[in-house]
Amino acid sequence: MANAQTARKVDDSIRVEIYDQGYTLRGTDPDYIAKLAEYVDLKMRAVAEKTSTVDSLRVAVLAALNIADEYHLLKKKYDNVAGNYLERANSLSGMLDEIIEDRKIG
Repeated sequence: MANAQTARKVDDSIRVEIYDQGYTLRGTDPDYIAKLAEYVDLKMRAVAEKTSTVDSLRVAVLAALNIADEYHLLKKKYDNVAGNYLERANSLSGMLDEIIEDRKIG
């Protein structure tokens, strides 16, 4: 039964427009897909405005590079924050281990 439900959810489709081109997309969350499409559309329009190009393929590639740059900058920040939290958690865990050992001895 779970497979039928999963298949049904994946079949949800939505019609979106990106840079004046229509696409029918499928996924488990049509609202999320619509937000992604809107984001890509905005990025493409920003690139087109800055470069004054009419070549939609060039606009798409430049927008993809901008999105990839944003992703990698955010991933780098996330990795740094996650590393700091892991370091802090390990430090606190070590302190707790010391306190527990001291109480066992004392």
